[in-house]
Amino acid sequence: MDNSPSGRTVVVTGGTRGVGAGIARAFAEAGAHVVACARRPPEQHLEGVEFTPLDLRDPPAVRAFFDALPRLDVLVNNAGGTPYRRLADADPERHARVIELNLVTPLTASLAAYEQLRRARGAVVMIGSVSGGRPSPGSAAYGAAKAGLESLARSMAVEWAPEVRVNTLVVGMVRTELAHLHYGGPEGVDAVSRTVPLGRLAAPSDVGAAAVFLASDAAAYISGASLLVHGGGERPPFLDAATAGEPSDKPSDKPSEDPSDKPSDKASDKED
Repeated sequence: MDNSPSGRTVVVTGGTRGVGAGIARAFAEAGAHVVACARRPPEQHLEGVEFTPLDLRDPPAVRAFFDALPRLDVLVNNAGGTPYRRLADADPERHARVIELNLVTPLTASLAAYEQLRRARGAVVMIGSVSGGRPSPGSAAYGAAKAGLESLARSMAVEWAPEVRVNTLVVGMVRTELAHLHYGGPEGVDAVSRTVPLGRLAAPSDVGAAAVFLASDAAAYISGASLLVHGGGERPPFLDAATAGEPSDKPSDKPSEDPSDKPSDKASDKED
């Protein structure tokens, strides 16, 4: 079984910067022929990655792009994003554009790519977000779109089986060139990193490696799945307020009947 994408053609939408560039680079390093499409070219050249300008919100242009490809084995629907915007601070049209970019355009691209993927018995990888599974104040439309994207992927996996596999990467916080805009500079990034169980934000290459895996023959029996790439998740807020297990400074209301009946030091607690 060939577990590498060597020799296969991979399209990465929004593959010119940030997470998308990390995904495109990971496939290129694995030997795939990678085409990154976005409205703007990459600011830095990506070795082994071909760039094609494309507005994914233009369905005829999207269909023409995929029809022109001589081969397609993998589609990574990565294009997306949102500014910070509270619901009541914008009109419905602005929120609708966020949903269009993050939910409708992956559907548009997938439909345009379907025949090519079916012939190649290929794979679709959706780039989802933890925002789709929890409240996302300030990015509610984005979170709703990402929740819908996971649902779309699961239905697509059933409808398009067995010729095309469809999975979702549910991505947590990632350290990109724009991370400082979200977390407030190096100190903010470091502070946020400490909230992640693995102690750091993801690198774009972490997401890229997971995408390569889901597209490979190593994942040949995985379809309709959501793979969490979030470093262990987010610490539940209630833990910062809870006092269970904390040493108490208050004397017990009931005197001990046995001198040995004392709470032991946490470092030496044992269970027999």
